[in-house]
Amino acid sequence: MDTVATSFITVLIPAYNEQETIALVVESVSKAMQGHGFQYEILVVDDCSTDDTASVAGGAGARVVRHSVNRGSGAARRTGIKEGRGDIIVMLDADGTYDPSSIPEMLKYFPAFDQVNGARTSEQGDLKWLRMLAKTLIRWFAMFLSGKHIPDLNTGLKAFKKPLMMNYLWVLPDGFSCVSTMTLAFLTNGHAVKFVPTAYFPRQGGKSKFHPIKDTFKYIHTVIRMATFFRPLRTYGFLSFIMLAAGVVKSAYDYFWHAKHSLEESDIILICTGVLVGAIGLLADLIVAQRRIP
Repeated sequence: MDTVATSFITVLIPAYNEQETIALVVESVSKAMQGHGFQYEILVVDDCSTDDTASVAGGAGARVVRHSVNRGSGAARRTGIKEGRGDIIVMLDADGTYDPSSIPEMLKYFPAFDQVNGARTSEQGDLKWLRMLAKTLIRWFAMFLSGKHIPDLNTGLKAFKKPLMMNYLWVLPDGFSCVSTMTLAFLTNGHAVKFVPTAYFPRQGGKSKFHPIKDTFKYIHTVIRMATFFRPLRTYGFLSFIMLAAGVVKSAYDYFWHAKHSLEESDIILICTGVLVGAIGLLADLIVAQRRIP
């Protein structure tokens, strides 16, 4: 506990039409934080709800910041990070799916780690098999991109050092994939990231805003953006190697075993494309290295 005794903690809860659960979540967070010596605030960012989310959250004891228009879960998180008074930000969802009692355990890993994530031990929600398949495939690609083991890429329960996250606000999208971007931004830039197992529960009220098809494409787009922004050489280098290898194998076949015993136009195209993609990757990696956060 001494590691965060001098830190002020902001517990950030983005919310949109969560009047049924927000009071319980705020009260559960307050209960979890009390008795541990933390200095903290509970900040609810209401993303222009059409119900009484803002007033219920305020009545439960949270500080409330409200968007004038609905901007998305990621935008609410960006607002909360900017408005939060703490030098450590803890985030969790407003639907009661995460256990606030995990927060004190996560905070024990500061300041040794820069980001601590609650890795969910189960999957909930509709179309469970589709969600698990999509998230697993995207998580595998993210692990290839970062070179790190990622138990849970898109967990909504995470804690991080605010000064570091402020450097990456520009890359955070407005939608659900914001949390995945936060994880990848830290992993691909060499920051210390920790995953701790945490329980995950079904929603305690309201309706899930996750769309299994549309949001899956958003997750894929997020990972591709991260590949371009933070680790271009790993992605472009892999594609370059595949094209060059295919070009060399095809050229050898056409020259030694084909009846014409000569190279085809497609051989030259494959090899040249592989070289070009590799050069683009090197150039992109140089640009990224120059702007990398120390």
